[in-house]
Formats: sequence, structure tokens, C-alpha cells
Amino acid sequence: QVQLVESGGGLVQAGGSLRLSCAASGSIVSISTMKWYRQVPGKQRDLVATITSGGSTTYADSVQGRFTISRGNAKNTVFLQMNNLKPEDTAVYYCNAYARTDYALGNVYYWGQGTQVTVSS
Repeated sequence: QVQLVESGGGLVQAGGSLRLSCAASGSIVSISTMKWYRQVPGKQRDLVATITSGGSTTYADSVQGRFTISRGNAKNTVFLQMNNLKPEDTAVYYCNAYARTDYALGNVYYWGQGTQVTVSS
């Protein structure tokens, strides 16, 4: 199994910045893609940013130019630097990892428990 633990959420004023972290632990053989999603109550969970094992990144149009996803040197951590935050960025942010725990098995998606980000106007 793989455990993902997010941290770094909180309350910030519009225009401010936050840096989210997600650390993966467990019997990990490898992690390929890591992603950040966000969800507000009553709505679907939306993809915010993706980073591959090779470092390629993609972003939702709504955060392009303001958010930056990166991975740590150990490749089992992922970060989301969020700048120029807007009230509409308020959501619970979830980390997602596509990971393998056994050489005989394929990759499986794992989720963190989420961290709340609130942006006040």
C-alpha cells in the first residue's frame, strides 16, 4: 500500500501564496505520474496539475501561470506552489499518485486525505 500525506493548506488573502506538499510512503517500487486535484462541496474533483516521472508538467487553464508543480529529489514527494491566489481557488486539494508496489503488478492510483485551501477576498 501507498500512503499520501498532504500539508501546507491554510487561509490566505487574495494575491497571496501557499505551497502544498505531498509525501508518499509505503512499499513503493516506483511512482510515475503525480497530480494535484481540487474539489469544492457539491462539485466534481477537478485536475489542477500533473507531473510525470520525467518532469513534464501540464496545468488546468485556470491556474496556468500562477501554479507550479514540482517533484522532490526523492521523486516520492510532490509540491504545488500557488501564487497570486484568488477566492475561486478555495477548495480541498488532493494529491494523487500512480504507483507500483510490486514488480509483478501494475500501477494503481492512490489518493491523499486532502488539505483545505481558503482564499479570502
